[in-house]
Amino acid sequence: MTTALLSTAGELHARVRRGRRAVVMTMGALHEGHATLIRSARGIAGPDGEVVVTVFVNPLQFGAGEDLDRYPRTLDADLELAGRAGADAVFAPSVDEVYPGGEPQVRVSAGPMGERLEGASRPGHFDGMLTVVAKLLHLTRPDVALFGQKDAQQLALIRRMVRDLNFGVEIVAVPTVREEDGLALSSRNRYLSPDERRTALALSRALFAGRDRHAAQEALRARAREVPSTHARAEALSAIGESRAAADAHAVATAAPGGPAAVRAAAGQVLDEAARLDPPLRLDYLALVDPADFTEIGDDFTGEAVLAVAARVGSTRLIDNLPLTFGAAS
Repeated sequence: MTTALLSTAGELHARVRRGRRAVVMTMGALHEGHATLIRSARGIAGPDGEVVVTVFVNPLQFGAGEDLDRYPRTLDADLELAGRAGADAVFAPSVDEVYPGGEPQVRVSAGPMGERLEGASRPGHFDGMLTVVAKLLHLTRPDVALFGQKDAQQLALIRRMVRDLNFGVEIVAVPTVREEDGLALSSRNRYLSPDERRTALALSRALFAGRDRHAAQEALRARAREVPSTHARAEALSAIGESRAAADAHAVATAAPGGPAAVRAAAGQVLDEAARLDPPLRLDYLALVDPADFTEIGDDFTGEAVLAVAARVGSTRLIDNLPLTFGAAS
């Protein structure tokens, strides 16, 4: 399949549309994580639909001192990867095409959720991100747009914008793609030296430690619920040792700290150890939040949550996250 390279909205709008149009928005430097998004888009659009990949390094979402100038631009390689993954077109507009007349005076505000975590670390980042996503949704006019779960706060804000401002588009989340060693795929991974990469693995290890601590606690509590509730049943199970095993599980589940506090502690221990490595990991934040508004959850929280981490290794800033479920829903 030949993948068209388009640089203007006019070229994109001139294409004959058949079936559903699925859009994958990127800043280029495509990798296997992007390829997974494109393949998912291909499956949603179907053989009669169209998959459009946008490649645009958005200056509005880079703050002072961030890596706008050195952000990798690899359009030829991006076009090749997008084509192999199933894209019909790559829309790679210039800054002047997206922002004619200079930076826009009217922008989308991310609101309170955009001021937390990533927003606190990168003031104005989410306003710039939402502004360009809104513009690209208007320019590409998709039926569905796909985004990766690795940028969990970005995904939540896009969904909120689409709902609050009545965009007629479906937003689909695609799970994070990881390398064999667990590191979440990112265009910024190429900045890491071998030693820095070894330190950076602490991000995913911390998330996995939190997840495993939570899973172990849930398993203990499930086992504790099997403690016999009647004397006759207790005697029957005691003959095969089940009663003692269940009682032990109950005792451990009751005594061991659990819930969100235990998850944070398990993840934090890994990050504390990584801070003593050479080169060290410099933690920005570790948070366990409600994905509805990205506020920290309490110990009595039930439902879906996101364990998120951001840190610097050398001059490279990385983020990662994992979804977790607490309480009866789990």
